[in-house]
Amino acid sequence: MKKRAYQIAEVARLAGVSSRTLRYYDKVGLLAPSSRSVAGYRLYTAADLLRLQQIMIGRSLGLSLEAIRKLLDDPLLDRRQLLLQQRQALVEKARATEEMIRSVDVALTLLNSEYLEDAPVDMKKLFDGFDPAQHEQEARERWGGSEAYAQSRQRTRRYKAEDWRRNQAEWQTLMSDAATALRERMRPDEPRVMDLAERHRLWLERWFFACPPAMHAGFADLYETDTRFASAIDRFAPQLTGFWSAAIRANAARQLEQSPEAPARGTIEKE
Repeated sequence: MKKRAYQIAEVARLAGVSSRTLRYYDKVGLLAPSSRSVAGYRLYTAADLLRLQQIMIGRSLGLSLEAIRKLLDDPLLDRRQLLLQQRQALVEKARATEEMIRSVDVALTLLNSEYLEDAPVDMKKLFDGFDPAQHEQEARERWGGSEAYAQSRQRTRRYKAEDWRRNQAEWQTLMSDAATALRERMRPDEPRVMDLAERHRLWLERWFFACPPAMHAGFADLYETDTRFASAIDRFAPQLTGFWSAAIRANAARQLEQSPEAPARGTIEKE
C-alpha cells in the first residue's frame, strides 16, 4: 500500500509550526523529508511526523536542536522507551507549572492584602515551582563560550530594577510597533518595518552585547524554532513571529548590502 505523503504546508498546519521552521530543520539535518515530488516539493511521511513530534517535545523540555538531532540519530535509540521517558518528564513539568500557578495565587493574595508584611501567607510559597538556575544553565550551554555571552553577563550584573523596567518598556514598545505594522499589512521588507528590526538590533547592542547584522539574522531562526520566544512574540499579535523574523532577515540583508564586504545573495529554494 502506498504511503500517505504530506506536503510542507500541510505538515506546518498539522504541527502548528511555520514552513520556514520546517525548511530550517531540513537545512540543519534535523528533519529531512522522505522524498520530493516531481516538481521538487518536500513530501513527508507519517514517520517524519513522528520525528517532528519528537523534536517539538525535546524543544519543550529545553533541549537544544543539536542535542535532539544526536538523540534521534542514535542507531540504538528505543523510540518507545524514549516516549515513556518524555511522558514522565512532561508530567513533572506540568506538576512544576501547577506549583508556579499556585505561587501566582499566593502573590495575588499578597496584593489583595492591605498590608503586605502582615499577609497570612507563607512567603516561601511565592517561589514554588521556579528553578532560577535553569535558564542560566541553558544560556551557558548555548552561548557560554561566546564573547557576546561574556559581554552580556558583565553588563547585566550591574543592572538594577529600574534598568530592567526600562529595558522591558523599550521591548514592549518595539513589539507593539511591529504588531501594528503587521496589522496594517505592511511587508517585512518595507523600509519602515526594516527600521523597526534595526531598532531591535540596536536595542540588543545597547543593553546586552555587540550584535552585527549577520548575528542578528541568527536571532530570526531562534525566534522561529524556539517555542518560548515565539509564544512571547505572538502575544503581541497572532503570527507576529514569522513577520518579525522576516523583517530581521530583510534588515540584515539591507545592512550587509551596504557593507563593502557584502556576501552574494543565495537562491530561493522550493518548499
